[in-house]
Amino acid sequence: MASAAAAGAPPGPAAPRSRKSVTGTRRTVAALFLLPALVLLGALVVYPIGYSLVRSFYNASGDGFAGIDNYRTLFTDDGIRTALKNNVLWVVFAPTVSTALGLVFAVLTERVRWGTAFKLVVFMPMAISMLAAGIIFRLVYDQDPDKGVANAVWVGVHDTFAQSSAFPKAHPGRNSPLRPDQGGFVTRAAVHAGQPVTLPLVGVAPDQLPDGVRKAVAAKPEPGKVTGTTWQDFTRGKGVGRLGAPDPSEVGYAGMRIEAVKDGTVVASTEASADGTFTLPAAADGARLRLPADNFREPYNGVDWLGPALVTPSIIGAYVWMWAGFAMVLIAAGLAGVPRELLEAARVDGASEWQVFRKVTVPLLAPVLAVVVVTLMINVLKVFDLVFIIAPGSSQDDANVLALELYRKGFAEGQPGIASAISVFLLLLVIPVMLFNIRRLRREVRR
Repeated sequence: MASAAAAGAPPGPAAPRSRKSVTGTRRTVAALFLLPALVLLGALVVYPIGYSLVRSFYNASGDGFAGIDNYRTLFTDDGIRTALKNNVLWVVFAPTVSTALGLVFAVLTERVRWGTAFKLVVFMPMAISMLAAGIIFRLVYDQDPDKGVANAVWVGVHDTFAQSSAFPKAHPGRNSPLRPDQGGFVTRAAVHAGQPVTLPLVGVAPDQLPDGVRKAVAAKPEPGKVTGTTWQDFTRGKGVGRLGAPDPSEVGYAGMRIEAVKDGTVVASTEASADGTFTLPAAADGARLRLPADNFREPYNGVDWLGPALVTPSIIGAYVWMWAGFAMVLIAAGLAGVPRELLEAARVDGASEWQVFRKVTVPLLAPVLAVVVVTLMINVLKVFDLVFIIAPGSSQDDANVLALELYRKGFAEGQPGIASAISVFLLLLVIPVMLFNIRRLRREVRR
């Protein structure tokens, strides 16, 4: 009866089965997927940073503890201080100019039909490596106008307004009647009408004489006028011609300008003919004859772009050429999201295009502009390739930046402790900019 009652009794509740946590499983799977990336991050980022931090407190050999001596060197070594100064210039000007050009290009290309093609051309330098860009601009900045594009343009513009002389090296020879005067030459004594004057010069190579020159001849006296000859008097010694007089083998200085000066005032002027002869009116009687400095202006060979004074701005120019396209593309993407009705409303209210740009477009693009500027600031703090390639050895100290000084200390000068200190210092400079960028991005996400 008891067993039957037991058999007829309803079954009790089943014992609960153990169940794995879904959340825990997902975390485990996520950790397994992230593990390879974390290992690589630790090996390639965390470990080098930690090792550099530790190494920065040791001496060059790594055997002795140097304390903060390596960091003290950052502010006492002349090379590092120059690098710090140049890095400030880079951080201030390179991102600013690149962003400003990118903004202008992005706004203007919206209004032209070939805007896409223009953006492609401006962005194209981003496809070139820093090394290749450095080689390109090393040639662009070459001081020889026949090689360097920058100087070819500069010399072309300069020579349009100030032509160089055909006699840059001309100067008085032995027993000359001329003496130096304010970059030119003047006769030692006054000249008089009816008495031919000789103005011999030397120093111009035959192949550099102007076209159309002819054999020099002695000037004939003319009543009431001052006549004379200026020529290449290259007499080399006794028996090879007459010193101070035109010889059959000597040529005139065609186009040489001659001025008659009395009491510091030019009373008459003329230019020598093809055979070197010239004639001045009676006003020149009793004056001194002057060959002004314009006759001897040196040929203009362009600007020393890679000299100590201009090397850093020149390299920054190369950087801007590369990164203005990057800024333009990001800003153009932000500009595409600007509500057009706001711009049109401003125009309807009577705002000019400049006012629309300054008071509507730029404020709306402020988040994008901040991204571009911060990205470029981080980038220029690490710039190395362009400076290393473009700056010649004679100017590399003047163009020095922290990343290049890190390389030089660590690999060329055998001072890894100081190099590690520079790398840690660079990291400290980058961290605030990165934190600012992260906080700004989080604010954007909350919106």
